[in-house]
Amino acid sequence: MHEEFNAGTWLLDRHVEAGDGERVAIRQQGKSYSYADVLDATKRVSTGLRALGVRPEERVAMVMLDSVEFIATFLGVLRIGALPVLTNPLLPGRDLARIIADSRARVLVVSSDCEASVADLLAGAPEVEQVVTTGDASVAGGPVWSDFCAADDDSEPYGTWRDSPGFWLCTSGTTGMPKLAMHTHGDILDTIETYAAGVLEIDQDDRFFSVGPMFHAYGLGNSLTFPFAVGATSILEPTRPPTPQLVANIATTEEPTLFFCIPTFYAALTNAELAAETFASVRFGVSAAEALPAETFHRFKEQFGVTILDGIGSTELLHIFVSNNADQTKPGTSGVAVPGYELRIVDDQGNDVGDEEPGQLLVKGESAASGYWCRSDTTRATFDGPWTRTGDLYVRSSDGFYTYLGRADDMLRVGGEWVSPAEVEGVLIGHGDVLEAAVVGEKDDDDITRPIAYVISAPGATAESEALTGWCRERLAGYKRPKRYEIVAELPKTATGKIQRYKLR
Repeated sequence: MHEEFNAGTWLLDRHVEAGDGERVAIRQQGKSYSYADVLDATKRVSTGLRALGVRPEERVAMVMLDSVEFIATFLGVLRIGALPVLTNPLLPGRDLARIIADSRARVLVVSSDCEASVADLLAGAPEVEQVVTTGDASVAGGPVWSDFCAADDDSEPYGTWRDSPGFWLCTSGTTGMPKLAMHTHGDILDTIETYAAGVLEIDQDDRFFSVGPMFHAYGLGNSLTFPFAVGATSILEPTRPPTPQLVANIATTEEPTLFFCIPTFYAALTNAELAAETFASVRFGVSAAEALPAETFHRFKEQFGVTILDGIGSTELLHIFVSNNADQTKPGTSGVAVPGYELRIVDDQGNDVGDEEPGQLLVKGESAASGYWCRSDTTRATFDGPWTRTGDLYVRSSDGFYTYLGRADDMLRVGGEWVSPAEVEGVLIGHGDVLEAAVVGEKDDDDITRPIAYVISAPGATAESEALTGWCRERLAGYKRPKRYEIVAELPKTATGKIQRYKLR
């Protein structure tokens, strides 16, 4: 017989049952919500979903900003054994439609601020029958939040197991159309027992603040599953996209102990002329999504006195599996294997390579997704028995640190030699006039691939090609140096901050 385990009730009910119901679970825009408050809201959501006819293992699509309602919906869907499908609420309706139609969801829950996308969404996802809004006016004839959550019949949670279907997440879309990665209830527990406990050493007194949104795997752990695992406090901000000043104001007033961000936003914070004590309460910063340049690490620590623990995670593994930690930190690297995960670096034939030899990174861990929804060929190519192919190129040093070289399909072959975009970008970001950089390949008139750099100037500065050429000449081999610079105002990115190099190409 299977032992019952429901991630939703494990994250929430047990704290109330243990007498901690009055502890603050969420701080949102100056207002506190206790664990008892969140449990009440979650039960009402689950009752509303049952009233709409949602059955166990059916999908419920979420187009929602970070909020109390997001958390109550996610946990409420888990509570009845159904599957929340998390989507990027900032996408146009036509893009959301493709994802939601793919999921075959019949019920959609949408934040009031995202209602404008619903008409286009429904046009492309005709199987959606009910639209629940957190607002006060009905959308497409569906219930408003107050009516949807009016009743609480206190029905028993559905009897799921650790291996039961739990929730679906969209991959980040760095190479095109997102895929739906399928996770179980137990995968949540696996990330808490590995990264959250082994690297962050989280406890009840922590206050979590994440710039990364909850619809993505990184933010889901940062703002929901990690704090709720230990009865801590999650600090939420629905505003998208946030500004450095808004984040600084929240950090100053709410005093988080753990701050989760992405490299480009860390760079923006160092250029925003913020007070040195802005992050005084933070015991660790955390970075993921892209490799954190060593220069950004040093600038942030110098300005704010906070050490950033850079790491790499993925939607497929649910959270971070390689990371720097309190005892082992090497700027410019992704760190070492998180306890509970095994890593391999292999060549194109699948053979393990030695230290200082580049290759593709494979990871083995219990939090791996069970596959992609209706993507059999891609599932087989990515999930090789217990090993997951990350698609990332890495090199391991003799002391066990892993350094990111780029996505396998982003690497450039120049004059018979491999060039890592991440390495070149790191050098460019080290120049004081550069805020961000992205490097891709471009064929010249002789059909030879050459590195091209897209550069965003730092605030108050103007990056110039001549200065950058001289800077790179002193720091990079000739074949690695960009042959042309494009000074741009912004770079194409996913909602989680990853650069979409395929669009630049």
